[in-house]
Amino acid sequence: MIPTVPQSSVLKWSYRAYVTLFFVYLALPLSVVCVFAFNNSLFPSLPWEGFTLAWFFGTEAPFIGVFHERSILRAIGTSAFVAVWVAGLSVAVGTCNAFLFVRHDFRGKGMLYILMLLPLIIPGVILGISILVFASSVANTLEDATGLWFDGLRPGLILVILGQFSFITTFATLVISARLQKFDQSLEEAALNLGATRWGAVRQITLPFLLPAITGAGVVAVLMSFENFNTTLMLVGSDSPLTITMFDKLKHGSTPVLNAVSLLLIILSATLGVLSLIFQRSKNEK
Repeated sequence: MIPTVPQSSVLKWSYRAYVTLFFVYLALPLSVVCVFAFNNSLFPSLPWEGFTLAWFFGTEAPFIGVFHERSILRAIGTSAFVAVWVAGLSVAVGTCNAFLFVRHDFRGKGMLYILMLLPLIIPGVILGISILVFASSVANTLEDATGLWFDGLRPGLILVILGQFSFITTFATLVISARLQKFDQSLEEAALNLGATRWGAVRQITLPFLLPAITGAGVVAVLMSFENFNTTLMLVGSDSPLTITMFDKLKHGSTPVLNAVSLLLIILSATLGVLSLIFQRSKNEK
């Protein structure tokens, strides 16, 4: 509607300047981080000492590149492991939640929907502490009753996965629900009239329709898992994901190797986002 409203030239140029400054504000910090990943210096700051790829491929101290930094590589593997589990659980539960909230009416539906949205409102630190206290209380009770050690309820990867799953599932539910609301249920009814079972109709017709949203939700879940810090910090054990490892290294002094890791994450995020958009567009065109 805004472009159709009569505007003066001053207002048009002001709007364009605002949009330009907004995107510069978003892109400039990321650009600075990326540029200093190639600085031939021990510190990610000016002056510029020359171009180098040592912070990616270097093998000799102090220029140990990200591809030869064992702690970074181990943390990337840990984050990938956590992200795959979180994405799988979030998409599966989010799909079930979408069918529950879109297709069914029951007593307490509104309250249950609000409870699902609560993790988006609660700060990540509070959410992590709450999960840690609850899990520790359950573990202590079970250990006192059985004499066994319940390692999965102590700080570690299982709690990290559950902690991230607790709020990323909400995003997956919202994404998939928005797609499901556009579905024409008469297609399922036609399949049922032709002899298909309820599950067969959902599997052959509804789930393929939801596939772009499910894929998008999975990509979002992976990216959110990789970048999560607050909740993960409260629940992490000896195996640290990438964000925690980078934070620990930053406490001992920043080097451009962290800029190199950040650049790789930016490339990964952009690649996943573009592939997701291409996949969704191809599915929508079909």
